[in-house]
Amino acid sequence: MKTNELKKGIYAAVFTMAAVQTNAGTPVDFSNLVENVSPAVVSVNVVKKMSQEELLQQQVPEILRRFFGNQIVIPQQKAPQEKTGFGSAFFIGKDGYLLTNHHVVENASKVTVVLNDRRELDATVVGSDERTDVALLKVSGGSFPELKTGNVDNLRVGEPVLAIGSPFGFEYSASAGIVSAKMRNMTGETSVPFIQTDVALNPGNSGGPLFNQKGEVVGVNSRIFSGTGGYMGLSFSIPIDVAMDIADQLKKNGKVTRAYLGLGLQDIDRDLAESYKLPKPEGSLITQIAPNSPAEKAGLKSGDVILKINGTPILRTVELFSYLNRLVPGQTVQFEVLRDDKRLNISAKLSTAPDDTPAKNKAGNTQNKGPVLGVSIRDLTAQEQSRLSVKGGVLLQDVLRGGAASQARLIPGDIIVQVNSRDVKNASEFVETVAQFKKNNVVRMTIIRDGQRAIVGVRIQ
Repeated sequence: MKTNELKKGIYAAVFTMAAVQTNAGTPVDFSNLVENVSPAVVSVNVVKKMSQEELLQQQVPEILRRFFGNQIVIPQQKAPQEKTGFGSAFFIGKDGYLLTNHHVVENASKVTVVLNDRRELDATVVGSDERTDVALLKVSGGSFPELKTGNVDNLRVGEPVLAIGSPFGFEYSASAGIVSAKMRNMTGETSVPFIQTDVALNPGNSGGPLFNQKGEVVGVNSRIFSGTGGYMGLSFSIPIDVAMDIADQLKKNGKVTRAYLGLGLQDIDRDLAESYKLPKPEGSLITQIAPNSPAEKAGLKSGDVILKINGTPILRTVELFSYLNRLVPGQTVQFEVLRDDKRLNISAKLSTAPDDTPAKNKAGNTQNKGPVLGVSIRDLTAQEQSRLSVKGGVLLQDVLRGGAASQARLIPGDIIVQVNSRDVKNASEFVETVAQFKKNNVVRMTIIRDGQRAIVGVRIQ
């Protein structure tokens, strides 16, 4: 009897454990979440100029590159000067603002977003920040679906997350995983405390949102760690609070202003901790002080270990950078540092990062309040007119990225000879002609490119 009861108990325990394991392995159902948030996620199509290396690779046969690399010289052939790329983005406001990655729209001459309902809208790059890999886009219109942002601080390692994007151009693809780590500092990266996940991301996912289980955006999918170019289980997302701060600055000022301290830093390992008589590896070690920097003026020295900033303990260098990135120039911060086995309190007043560039004048540098094409032009020389067999015309010397001409795929070197079938004699006449058109009107322009005539439609801005 006891033996049978024991067997029953063992069987019951086995079945109970099996049930627990089954429940633990049940995947999270994101179907309702995907249905609710998908309308706010868009696919991004971009047109970019090809680099000289890309043009060369396109012209050199693979068998020759295999043996000679890019050192081989062949006769110049006509090749496409532009290439297409793709990525993802998502609405952060009903007024048409979207977040994506800097590398998605970098050097783009035209950006188009494809909505969930198949509509295609031209997008303008409001601003882009290479350091954080964040870019802000804007499309015309209103009442767009808006995503809610979540609190990254509440995100826990092991928590299920979902990504939506366009991997390899396949629109509205969803993939799920868990948070693998937070505050991840990748090699050569110091400004972004990445969220690491095992969500399957591939080329085209860049710029798409990372959701928590509540359907809140907690990150912007940015990159993968791969030896092949494809997904290998390590994906990295920019925390949404970092991305939104960058977006706010780009929207208000057209640039990102960063606080500057002027330090070179590294993490403390076990051996260094022992040498500094620290109970464990903690803090951030100062390796370099920039001349005339706020750090030098404050009295910080190479070899100091920063243990706290404004009373907040620092475990790793990435935590210090994350804290500093939330501060603005002019603020004073308090550091607790370890120097010669003594703990010191040092105050430093932050300045503006020297690599910041002035914001573009939203009103422009000219008094012209009329239509803007975003081009620099000049008259054709007599020799150029003779060679092209034209009378008059203007040469595009430069094309502003994101401007009306750029969106119409006009490029430097194009020659405009007609506007709405009217001959263009010189630059002054061209400016006067364009000034007569109202904004949002589409104007036909006849151009000459590589000796060939073409007609393009340019929407006046």
